Amino acid sequence: MADAEAICEAVARPNMKLVAIKNAEQQAVLALHRARHGFVKARTAQGNQIRGLLAEFGLIVPQGIAHIAKRVPELIEDATNDLPGSFRLLVQRELDQLKELDRQVSEIEAVGPVPSQSVSTKVLRSTYN
Repeated sequence: MADAEAICEAVARPNMKLVAIKNAEQQAVLALHRARHGFVKARTAQGNQIRGLLAEFGLIVPQGIAHIAKRVPELIEDATNDLPGSFRLLVQRELDQLKELDRQVSEIEAVGPVPSQSVSTKVLRSTYN
């Protein structure tokens, strides 16, 4: 009953903007953008987790995936930093997971041009009247 009332209310308002149905291509572009965003978010979280774990041992890695990719392998190979072997294995596992997330982001980007936020917004705006 509430849905019917909401529909009647929306029809009665002259300034109510109706949502156009997205075509398959628009849906695919938006899905690609959302999937990439999810992988980037997960990759960032994974990188922050690695940085946090290392910081607990006094090893500071600057922000950024490039810094992690360069510095972390050096840190876990360095025998002078007194990291336990189990911790080194854990960080290597975390680093492998980060590489996998990075690969997934790269694969999505290889599918075609990944829409920037502005392009994605344009697609969304074109679906609203």
